Amino acid sequence: MHAESVTGGLSTADREETLLQIVRELTVELHPGAGQPLHLTLDSSLDRDLGLNSLARMELLNRLERAFGLSLSEQVLATAESPRDLLLYLAAAKTAGPVVATVVAAPIQAEDAADLAPPTAETLVAVLAHHVRCHPDRVHLIFEPTADESHPLTYGELDEGARRLAAGLQRHNLDPGETVAIMLPTGHDYFFAFFAILLAGGIPVPLYPPARPTQIEEHLRRHRGILRNAGARILITVDEVKTVAALLKAQVETLAVVETVAQLNGRVEACIPMPVQTGDIAFIQYTSGSTGDPKGVVLTHANLLANIRAMGRVTEVTPADVFVSWLPLYHDMGLIGAWLGSLYFGCRLIVLPPLAFLARPERWLWAIHQHRGTLSASPNFGYDFCCRRLRDEVLEGLDLGSWRLAFNGAEPVSPATIIDFARRFAAYGFAPTAAAPVYGLAESSVGLAFPPLHRGPVIDRVRRAALVEAGRAEPAPEDDAHVLRFVSCGRPLPGHQIRIVDEAGRELPDRRQGRLQFKGPSATGGYFRNPEKTRALFQGDWLDTGDLAYSADGEVFLTSRVKDIVIQGGRNIHPHELEEAVGNLTGVRRGCVAVFASPDPDTGTERLIVLVESRQRDEAALRELRVRIVNLAVDLLGLPPDEVVLGPPGTVLKTSSGKIRRAACREMFEQGTIGRPGRSLWLQLVRLTLAGAGPQLRRLARRGGDRLYAAYCWLLFGLLGLPLGLLVFLLPSVMVRWRAVRQGLRLIVFLSGTRMTVHGLDHLSADQPLILVANHASYLDSLILAAILPVPVRFVAKAELANRFLVRTLLARLETLLVERFDAAKGVEDARRIAEFAAAGAWPLFFAEGTLQRMTGLLPFQMGAFVVAAEAGVPVVPVTIRGTRSKLRGDSWFPRPGPVSVWFSPPIMPIGSDWSGAVRLRDAVRAEILRHCGEPDLAGQYTSLTQMDLPRPVR
Repeated sequence: MHAESVTGGLSTADREETLLQIVRELTVELHPGAGQPLHLTLDSSLDRDLGLNSLARMELLNRLERAFGLSLSEQVLATAESPRDLLLYLAAAKTAGPVVATVVAAPIQAEDAADLAPPTAETLVAVLAHHVRCHPDRVHLIFEPTADESHPLTYGELDEGARRLAAGLQRHNLDPGETVAIMLPTGHDYFFAFFAILLAGGIPVPLYPPARPTQIEEHLRRHRGILRNAGARILITVDEVKTVAALLKAQVETLAVVETVAQLNGRVEACIPMPVQTGDIAFIQYTSGSTGDPKGVVLTHANLLANIRAMGRVTEVTPADVFVSWLPLYHDMGLIGAWLGSLYFGCRLIVLPPLAFLARPERWLWAIHQHRGTLSASPNFGYDFCCRRLRDEVLEGLDLGSWRLAFNGAEPVSPATIIDFARRFAAYGFAPTAAAPVYGLAESSVGLAFPPLHRGPVIDRVRRAALVEAGRAEPAPEDDAHVLRFVSCGRPLPGHQIRIVDEAGRELPDRRQGRLQFKGPSATGGYFRNPEKTRALFQGDWLDTGDLAYSADGEVFLTSRVKDIVIQGGRNIHPHELEEAVGNLTGVRRGCVAVFASPDPDTGTERLIVLVESRQRDEAALRELRVRIVNLAVDLLGLPPDEVVLGPPGTVLKTSSGKIRRAACREMFEQGTIGRPGRSLWLQLVRLTLAGAGPQLRRLARRGGDRLYAAYCWLLFGLLGLPLGLLVFLLPSVMVRWRAVRQGLRLIVFLSGTRMTVHGLDHLSADQPLILVANHASYLDSLILAAILPVPVRFVAKAELANRFLVRTLLARLETLLVERFDAAKGVEDARRIAEFAAAGAWPLFFAEGTLQRMTGLLPFQMGAFVVAAEAGVPVVPVTIRGTRSKLRGDSWFPRPGPVSVWFSPPIMPIGSDWSGAVRLRDAVRAEILRHCGEPDLAGQYTSLTQMDLPRPVR
């Protein structure tokens, strides 16, 4: 009896038996000839015992819904580990509802076609600010987490959520330019987190969350290297993966804060947006590759906006377009192509979780139908998935007539898939001219080559022997049955250039296969903290993509990855061709074939290896399948593979975007680990905990060392600082007092292990009146300057410091100049008094920011010092202090080790004695300090945080 006829109202025992029967039926179908699964129980592992991967789980989910008349969440695909888990989901499931989502947001009006893009915006932050300023209530995103509801998000709500989270990040002392990892699923929180990091001055590092607990070890092993390379201190994640994140924290020494968005959220008004420049890093995109040597592609705001504008130009995007996407947001195609592109042009973006597509690919197409989507994208496997998986009954009434561009990229585009998808969905209104194979890579932000609009795909047929043996892409005659087919990816984006070169770097003519190189405004400047890989990326001004291609009539045809080419007998074998052909054989899991080269340990020559996933278990069936694969290879390539390896489902490793990880498969083959069962979750946790013991011990040792250093510094200051204070009270003259203070402070600096570097001290002339103006980063600044300066200076300080007797007496003994901040008349008198001191040869020293803060950044300068300089006609020496903020932050009494640098710039003369002359002097001095301090410019981000500014002089 087939289980599909079962309905609700079953007893617990009947429900369990029905569930096991459905699992048993599916397992037998997946593994023909293997007989009944042994010891199938409610606690059997869906992965290890039954071999049910993501696609098999999808089929199981569909059968359970039909059998029980219920609607199950897509999370079942990710979290269920056994039939017992499935029972729990069934108990909590709702009665099945409609597939098509209901639109909540108002439909797009005709006037919305007006251009909403901000053409002068130089950063992503400026793009969002433009939309918030012009139309905060316009719907930007619509989420479809379930089958019967949609959740719109406006530009204003996106900005508010991002600011709330940014305030929380700043509460955790996020420094400008510091990386923050995002390990979140598709949802509101992801979009909030990305912009929150930018607003707080950080750099987002997108990561993907683990799909299932059984994959935890592989997941952590891959992300461990990324987090170490990024130097991330903060990780934003969700409750469900905090256990995983805690293990990451144990293995990554820099990682200190692991919190959810809810835990980090602060008050909107507490957010202080950091200034962002066009050349600043917008985010780091880690590309698929070696787990031990991750490559983080550095993309600036200028790179991203250049790429988005170029793609929008060739695709003629307007705000009337609707982009429908299920693509993961940790991948550039989903993050930049779908979201940031829609953000820039003011398009509406319909967002489906990736699991929703895997579980029910029809939801992607129905979302296009329901929202009248005009743009959408997928890797090749998504289109192939729809062709193979969707039954006609779930497509009844579907209308894809609004879909004007169906981008196909991120992995090799299959000619068969292009043809099959257009043929299958033509009856549902899909126009063949909508198919748009594109080419891009993270090193070019996302897009590099696009086809002309309204043309449809171009498939080139070339002679196999000419390309394989000589690298010539000669057109094949129609009667040639042994051809290679390649899909055109179009032409370079405006402002970008592509060339094909040989191994010596010489440009090749049309229809000659070589290495594809490019350059343009979207190109990355290199890989984050990886100079060796960065050097290998650049060939002069050109970037090497690592892809093989040829050009014809100005269009680009990708043939393979350079590193994936297998060379045998002087012939270049393209893996993807054999992979696609083997994937069509009965008994082989389509899309789960890896062809790669592996050196022969005896001869050192390359061997051709074919790794295939199969659900077959019967030995006779496997032998027959192996023979068919060998025969197919001989027919295609003219030679047999050296070895055919048949593995269970899940054997062939893939990237987050669905690409075959051939290098990782080769490593697994050479280590002999193919087909080994996955480790149980508890064993993985034990192994990972033990692996994290070393970093944890180092972290504890570092923290202990920091505490010991802080205690030592305070002990040192107590032992030497108190006698110094006593000497200040006892010594007879100010010159002697200053010498004692200078020597004592230099001794403290030396004994604390602080490496101090001083530049430009020769710009100070003892016989010239000067005013010194410094930035103010730490309580240590006065002590550092007192230890450096060769002659006594007159520190200018706020009058409130004199409220305590001991402090007032100490300042008076060092002839500190106190100024009144709140009494205007007294302030003017103080200004004139300081001007007289300056003209007489004393050196007043101002901390022109007027206050200090713990956050990195140069605050606006108060006018007092510059009014005094203009009034007295005395030049100003800009003094830049760098490193003290890291040693002792504002609002903290915990000193840390670290170097300190001080720059004394050449004196700047005031031009004019009036207010405008003082303003010009202030701007010149501040620009000089900003040039050396290595911190962002916070001018314009703050409004009068304090009232320390001296009033304008009264004439």
